[in-house]
Amino acid sequence: MSDIKILEERPISMVEVKSALDKSKKDNELNFRALKASEYMNAFVKLKPKEYKELYDKIEALAIPRLKDKHIIKILDIMPQEIESMKALFINDTVTVKQDDLKRILEALK
Repeated sequence: MSDIKILEERPISMVEVKSALDKSKKDNELNFRALKASEYMNAFVKLKPKEYKELYDKIEALAIPRLKDKHIIKILDIMPQEIESMKALFINDTVTVKQDDLKRILEALK
């Protein structure tokens, strides 16, 4: 087996995946898995890359302590509309976000 070397590890949003799949689709035919992923992205990704970037910058500008890139990306992928949905995103993480900060994030998403 060949040795695979990981050069970089970073979270990637569904908007970025959709853009990459769309770009790949223009150049050549997608394989079965890529086609299924593309169908999923088309069904669930509602943001355009520009809108995504604006919302990302808005949430990042809130300067919420302990909120990392992966959390912001998860928030923008799910686009929660209420506090309880927002709290559910952090259940498996060791991060705790204050209620006031959750409200500020929800306001930024509107």
